[in-house]
Amino acid sequence: MSASASPPSPSTPLSAQRAAVAALLALTLIWSSNWIVMKLAMSSCGPFDFSAFRYVGSTAVLFLFLLVRGESLRPPPLGATLAIGLTQTTGFTALAQWALVRGGAGQTALLVYTMPFWGLLLAWLFLHERLRVAQWISVLLAVVGMLLILRPWGLHADLRNGLLAVSSGLSWAAGTVLSKRLFLRHGQNLSALRLTAWQMLLGGVALGVLALLAPQRPVDWNLGLVAALAFNVLLAGGLAWTLWAFVVQRLPAGIAGLSSLAIPTTGVLMAWAWLGERPGAAEIAGVLVIAAALLLLLRSVSR
Repeated sequence: MSASASPPSPSTPLSAQRAAVAALLALTLIWSSNWIVMKLAMSSCGPFDFSAFRYVGSTAVLFLFLLVRGESLRPPPLGATLAIGLTQTTGFTALAQWALVRGGAGQTALLVYTMPFWGLLLAWLFLHERLRVAQWISVLLAVVGMLLILRPWGLHADLRNGLLAVSSGLSWAAGTVLSKRLFLRHGQNLSALRLTAWQMLLGGVALGVLALLAPQRPVDWNLGLVAALAFNVLLAGGLAWTLWAFVVQRLPAGIAGLSSLAIPTTGVLMAWAWLGERPGAAEIAGVLVIAAALLLLLRSVSR
């Protein structure tokens, strides 16, 4: 089955696409802030323990939402949901959190958000998605912006942290394409909230096993760590991943991924303001180029 980025079809009306754009704006504020929160939490907790804690809480909140809304608790197709959980929850989160132990918040966010380019490739290969001319131009602009920010010609980044962050983005892209394929197959019979709850449950169990097996620093329980976990459970976890599933359900997977580049762009500016991770001239130029790419992309999607 194929998905197209041509003018809206009856199954994806213009109002639904605009709602998806609004959800992306909310996601940008939540997830860009969370890179700072997670970096600060690493001074009190190991990366896998923190990941397991946040997803245990987020999963509980999501199942509570399902009960309150009166939705079915029946799991989606388990094989596909497990694959989404292992890529979008376990792989993405564990690798990104590990990269944050020694990597800067802004730089790690930018490397993780090579995800959209992996997503475009995977969506082209497995979902047969096509982009309009304006959207291809936005892709090229985004590539230029990411190159300016990452500067692969300079040996300024820690190779291990860089590979961890990029692998995190690849894992997230795979989960996004798997989610889109599941939505295409099951249509309105599968809600974004129910899929998110179940994939987070399955992926969270894997994170818990990883936390038990991997050597880490002892957990130092303090008010800052509790606040970071609360932010992740209530906003960056359950709510944000439900919004993301909502976006993937209503937009082509490649476009949804590319639109998310607003998050690391904002994260770089926040890391500069809050953590003193000052970007250089090339990074600032890259942020501006990516912002132009996003404006072009979002305008084409909203039409």
